[in-house]
Amino acid sequence: MTREEKSKVIEQLTATLADNQNIYLADISGLDAGTTSNLRRACFKAGVSLSVVKNTLLAKAMESSDKDFGDLSTVLKGNTSLMIAEAGNAPAKVIKEFRKKSEKPLLKGAFIEEAIFIGDDQLETLVEIKSREELIGEIIGLLQSPAKNVISALKSGGGTLSGILKTLSEKEG
Repeated sequence: MTREEKSKVIEQLTATLADNQNIYLADISGLDAGTTSNLRRACFKAGVSLSVVKNTLLAKAMESSDKDFGDLSTVLKGNTSLMIAEAGNAPAKVIKEFRKKSEKPLLKGAFIEEAIFIGDDQLETLVEIKSREELIGEIIGLLQSPAKNVISALKSGGGTLSGILKTLSEKEG
């Protein structure tokens, strides 16, 4: 790879890092072609972009990025795959599901909305992270719940109140 090609790749990686808030680094080395193809399919279905990157080029892209990746560059050893998704937990879910059949991919680290997670032991934590849509749905549900309770109480109370008034008026007559 020439110097120009390397600088182009670094520019592209820097742009990719700048444009995304959910970045995972995983090790998929040792997977055969069929298993790798299955992993790529699973990533595609989950809306996760998977690409293999050179550690040195990714490290330079991290340095030139305006984001603070902290100690994330320390995991850039061996084979590294870059997993990017809109939902913060999507790559973690893909990794967890895929590992039911295979030992890999291993999570090296992740950068989620400026939080840094290092090590495969962080996988469960990352799976539990709620996506923006899930959080909005929960908030809407919580906001609707008290209103539904009040309306339901008014409806049921109104029915019994009118029933009591009708009974009282009939007794007087």
